[in-house]
Amino acid sequence: MKRLQENMADVVLGKQEALELLLVALIAEGHILIEDVPGVGKTLLAKTLAVSINANFNRLQCTPDLTPTDVTGFYVLDRKNNDFIFKAGPVVTNILLADEINRAVPRTQSSLLEAMEERQVTLDGETIKLPQPFFVIATQNPIEHDGTFPLPEAQLDRFLLKISMGYPSAAEEESILQKHGKENPILSMKAVATEQDVLNWQELARNIYVEPSVQSYIVELVRATRTHAAVAFGASPRASLGLLRAVRALALLKERQYVLPDDVQYLAPHVLNHRLSLKKEERLRGLQASQVMSEILTKVPVPIENSGE
Repeated sequence: MKRLQENMADVVLGKQEALELLLVALIAEGHILIEDVPGVGKTLLAKTLAVSINANFNRLQCTPDLTPTDVTGFYVLDRKNNDFIFKAGPVVTNILLADEINRAVPRTQSSLLEAMEERQVTLDGETIKLPQPFFVIATQNPIEHDGTFPLPEAQLDRFLLKISMGYPSAAEEESILQKHGKENPILSMKAVATEQDVLNWQELARNIYVEPSVQSYIVELVRATRTHAAVAFGASPRASLGLLRAVRALALLKERQYVLPDDVQYLAPHVLNHRLSLKKEERLRGLQASQVMSEILTKVPVPIENSGE
């Protein structure tokens, strides 16, 4: 995992936190939504991961005329054998980059739901299993709303994490010019891990120890989102499970066999913010889900180690 992080950091410069969160989502068997302005490296991040683990990579450029079969694939008649054969869509891959996902119409967005949750697609009554690992990296632009279709709550709930990358510092931007100015660094990248390595890490993460008080802390945080005065609909039990998987993955990345309350505090905003639906009057007042989550993290008691143990 260290080699993987170093390999990616050599191309995606100055984005250590984004790289870490990307690997947390991958190891936790989730998916990630990156919301940021164009040109900050969202596509580069996805391609770098695919090359580093030698995985199959497909890019889905979302547009209003994209149809569900453009995503999942379709059956065509093979006249030679007088039989129908399956033509796989972009979703049949290891890493799928759904670029500008909010430009696809809701019907097309929903075609990803089964794939993201159950790792399969169903066509004409036949179920097709997706390759493992299967990881969706979706992007959306927060500043352009013309011709976009906001992701429904059901779709947002399928993303384990939502992050932004932000602009680089002046020093980082100079490094980008030096590193990327001559040629595309991805062309000279080599794989440092395999798909099987990822599956092994996912198995290891499932066995990371979570102390009962830390597990209760996760439950209390999620439940607090449902009772907050500004929230119309809080996070679901899927969010509790997602946060549990995420903190286990982070602990593994940090080379620990156990989860700390700090892990929960760090990841809770990335896991829960996009799952909160604020009341209309609070949105009009300018309140943000991140502010609500910060308040909840301040109010819910953090478990502390028993000094007598």
